[in-house]
Amino acid sequence: MLSKKTKYAIKALVILGKNRDQPPMQISKIAEAERIPKKFLEQILLDLRNAGFLYSKKGAGGGYSLNRDPKDIYLVSIMRITDGPIAMVPCASLNFYHKCDECHQETTCGIRDVFVDVRDATLKILSETSIADIISREQTLIHT
Repeated sequence: MLSKKTKYAIKALVILGKNRDQPPMQISKIAEAERIPKKFLEQILLDLRNAGFLYSKKGAGGGYSLNRDPKDIYLVSIMRITDGPIAMVPCASLNFYHKCDECHQETTCGIRDVFVDVRDATLKILSETSIADIISREQTLIHT
């Protein structure tokens, strides 16, 4: 299941993408518009800024803005920043691999084999879907 942290990160990036040509957005405006607890959003935005996705400006007229084009911000990166592994079992993870304690023979484990397929399918979608794609989908859904 998608964590609230990841969902809020995506929602914040989407609103910043929609307002890309505007001055930086204050945390309070993002939090209010997307119904995200402000303190939680502060940490999420800090993580995204530290990862290079956001630019922050302090003082009057300050706030957050995208540091990259929305078409260059992919869901896979956001999920790894906010939640870590994409794989549902640690032995199937590419970046956060850990051997399962209860596994006797990883190479012949049917569970692992299935979840490697799940991971690969999930990675394909997440690696091909950007914030720009989400913005476009929302616009399409509004007009249908």
